[in-house]
Order: sequence, then structure tokens, then C-alpha cells
Amino acid sequence: MKKLGFGLMRLPLLDPEDERSIDVETVKKMADAFLSAGFTYFDTAACYHDGQSEIAFREAVAKRYPRDAYTITDKLTMFMLETEEDMPGFFAGQLERLGVDFIDYYWLHGLDPNAYPKAQELHAFDFVRRLKEEGKVKHIGFSFHGDAKMLEEILTRYPYLEYVQIQLNYLDWEDPKVQSRLCYETAARHGKPVIVMEPVKGGCLASIPKEAEKLLREHQPDQSTASWAVRFAASPENIMVVLSGMSDEAQMADNISYMKDFRPVSREEITVLEQVRKIIQESIAIPCTGCRYCTEGCPQHIAIPDYFAFCNDLHRFGPSQMRNVRRRFRQLAERNGKPSDCVKCGKCEERCPQHLTIRSYLEKAGEILEQ
Repeated sequence: MKKLGFGLMRLPLLDPEDERSIDVETVKKMADAFLSAGFTYFDTAACYHDGQSEIAFREAVAKRYPRDAYTITDKLTMFMLETEEDMPGFFAGQLERLGVDFIDYYWLHGLDPNAYPKAQELHAFDFVRRLKEEGKVKHIGFSFHGDAKMLEEILTRYPYLEYVQIQLNYLDWEDPKVQSRLCYETAARHGKPVIVMEPVKGGCLASIPKEAEKLLREHQPDQSTASWAVRFAASPENIMVVLSGMSDEAQMADNISYMKDFRPVSREEITVLEQVRKIIQESIAIPCTGCRYCTEGCPQHIAIPDYFAFCNDLHRFGPSQMRNVRRRFRQLAERNGKPSDCVKCGKCEERCPQHLTIRSYLEKAGEILEQ
């Protein structure tokens, strides 16, 4: 299997303000380019694009290609389940939306200090194991947002899980919270292939400070900044595939250009990335990846990732962006809750893969954006 996967989380939209308005015709063109280049791995979940990602896959891929032309990964999303009895219907709905009779890779979704106990309580591990025994899924594993100690516990307790999906990128490789390297090494020690999510950290590593971009251009003038991030993530020996949440045809073409005949990063390139990492770390005010898990169930419908992105723009580019950011903020706040509307319920923090203190960040965002 080639190492690039098509993550269906950040698909092109007809209306930039409506996550459900997926531009299916563009997704078809992107899928065509992806498959024709020899790539096969698609990844989705029931919560992506507010329930529309699976349907977009059906229309763009399942209806248009034979079943052996692609593989599809989907997930048992714990925060969308209330009881053990919900799981069979949840899975059946996924098959219908995907337009397939079986799922190639089925994950327990986003295991972390909150989702892991719930998965145990609902006997979700037994459920996915039965799906495999019944031939409804081919392979089972889990995506993970915890520390290496928790990963060690899960892999020891449930050795029949075949794969681990973790967040891995050069910015988080040594991060004490994300622990990309430690989690990768834990999975490798247990003999579990690793699937990478967030190799470009929600786009943060595609749009980097000019000083950092200059360093990369000096070494590889014809390569995009995103290519460095994806190649870094794909280089460790135990990596099976790297997911890229591509949003347009240009991103697809760029990823294909350097992943079709993949070349791992060299020692010299790693040294360059270490310098780039230091520059980026100083430029990020709020390390949000824009996954939007935090907005699910927010009682005030606050556009949390968007407001954090505005703050990062101001931090990175300075006061010159203030007028533009304030204009965009006012437009967004007309349809969504403002940062100051937060009622401190904490639901967002329970679902944040980055373990951000979202409530405190929202206070700061309100002070900046609502002046």
C-alpha cells in the first residue's frame, strides 16, 4: 500500500460557512486523481462534516468504482453513543451511508481519558471484535489521543487490535502533551502498524512563518511546506499510511507529486525541521488544529476553532490584520455564539484531541476579538 491516505475530514465546501455543503463534484475529481495515481486508502467518520463525509465518499467513490479498487476506514465514535444497544444501529447506518457491504478498517474512535472508559463500559472492544469475526469489517484498531502510558495499557489489555492511529508530525514529535514519538515507539514495540493523523497539524505546518518557510525553500525550492510535514510523518519504519485532509484539487496534486514515489526525509532535512519547529512554536498562540470535535454538543454553538484561528492570525501577522479579523469575526458571530457566551460547561475540553484548556483560551479570544 502506498503511504498516502485521503482523509475525508476537511473536504471542499460550496459554502465555506456550512460544513455540510460538501462540493461532491470536486471530491469526485480528487478521488479520481488519488486512485489513478495508485493510492487506495480513504478515511472517514460519522461525525465528519456533520454527518455528510460518509455520504460524499459513497457518491464520489463507492458508486463509481469496483469494491476492490479502494479501502475505506470508518470509526465507532464514542461521543455519538449512549448505550451498548446503540452500536449495531450506528454501524448499520455507516454501511448505508458509505454504500458498502463491509468496511476494510474499523476503529474505536479517539480513545482518550474520557472515551477509553466509556468504550470499556459499553463493551465496544467486544463489539468491534465480533464485527471482524462476522466478516463485516476486515481489520480493527483504534485512533488515539492520550499519552504513551495509556497506549501501553490499551495494547496490553487488547492485543487483538491490529492497528493504532496517532497524531504525529514534526511539531508534536517531542511535545510533552501529544507525545508523538513516545506513542509511536509504544505501538512499534507491540508490533502494531501506525496510521498517522494530523501530519500537517490541521494546516498549521502548511502555512508557517516566513522565516521558517525561507529555511525550507533554501533546501528544497520546488517543494511545498506541507510536503516536508507529510514526508516526515511517513518516514519512520513502522508507519503504514499518512492521512492528509485535503480540501482542494491543488492539495491533492501536491501530495501526489511527492508521495507517489515516496522518499523518506534525510538526516540533513531533519536538522532543518528542528530549526523550523523552534520558529513555529514561537509563532503559535493557540495550538488548535481545527478538527472541530469541540463544537459537537456546545450548548452555545460557539465557533471555537474559527475564533482561535483569528487569534493565531493576529499573533502571527500582527496588527495589520486586525481590521480584516474583526470583520470576519463579526460575520461569524452573527450565526454563532461569541467567545464570551461560553458557559464553562467543559464539554469542549472533554473532546479536544490536543487537550487544550479551551475555556481559558476562549476568555482570551473574547478579550481580543470582542473589543
